[in-house]
Amino acid sequence: MPELTCGSRTWTVTEGSNLLDALNAAGLNVPYSCRAGSCHACLVRCLQGEPLDARPDALDASRRLQGWRLACQCSVAEDLCVAAFDPAREGLAAQIDGLDWLGDQVLRLRLTPERPLRYRAGQHVLLWNASGIARPYSLASLPGVDPWLEFHLDCRMPGAFCDGARELVVGDSLRLGPLHEGALHYEPDWQTRPLLLLAAGTGLAPLWGILREALRQGHTGPIRLLHFCRGESYLRGPLGELAGLHCNLSVELIDGKQTQSRLQSLRATSRQEVALICGGSAFVEDCAKRMFLAGIPRGQVSSDTFVIRKV
Repeated sequence: MPELTCGSRTWTVTEGSNLLDALNAAGLNVPYSCRAGSCHACLVRCLQGEPLDARPDALDASRRLQGWRLACQCSVAEDLCVAAFDPAREGLAAQIDGLDWLGDQVLRLRLTPERPLRYRAGQHVLLWNASGIARPYSLASLPGVDPWLEFHLDCRMPGAFCDGARELVVGDSLRLGPLHEGALHYEPDWQTRPLLLLAAGTGLAPLWGILREALRQGHTGPIRLLHFCRGESYLRGPLGELAGLHCNLSVELIDGKQTQSRLQSLRATSRQEVALICGGSAFVEDCAKRMFLAGIPRGQVSSDTFVIRKV
């Protein structure tokens, strides 16, 4: 059986064992969230040996050349020595400059990193707290405009990171892990095309940044934003203000109980429409199906799925 080494520990594992499971079964507490290669919380660096990687395309080429792998997507095929991502050494410190509740369920977190972070609207980044708990969150801020990094934390359900976030105060520090390029972004050549933004809950966060990026770049095509939420939209005021300033933007706030009926009535404005979707897995799947039935080509539909992990 192959030997697995991490730090000062070496032990044997069954060939073909999932690397994340093998590390955590040994008590090393490598964080994870989605187990699908999307959140990047389970980054490990291969120092010797090479695991079998089910999703080599989930990491960019430069990071792979440095030896980084996603433990959840790897299996142990030979002797392997790895080091888990260390936020204290490899992360970026960021100070909390803003904490406020948008309604009673969404915590808006604003951070200022110790050095500028280059990003674009739609990306997400790992947040590490002082207890070593990591979760991926989409950036709601707009680079070059907002002086901070903004995140919208859904605190409806209990969770290790959100429970800890309730105790944070302005001046505390978090660590930032690697940025990750998700599927959501704005392309300048979309400028005249219809744009459809579909968000559920805090799936609005990256689309809030992308919407403002589109308007900043002078998007002239019609933009429809539909926010499906329980109760009142947590960005009802800012969305209304933005719609009042831009005649090509329409905003529709939909009670979550009406999600299915509203999606069934949704129609594409043209075959050129670009659809961006963000929310839970069931919501994303329902929206993608609706876009297909509405005649929007698959290449014009992009989505990011939020995975809720309670522990």
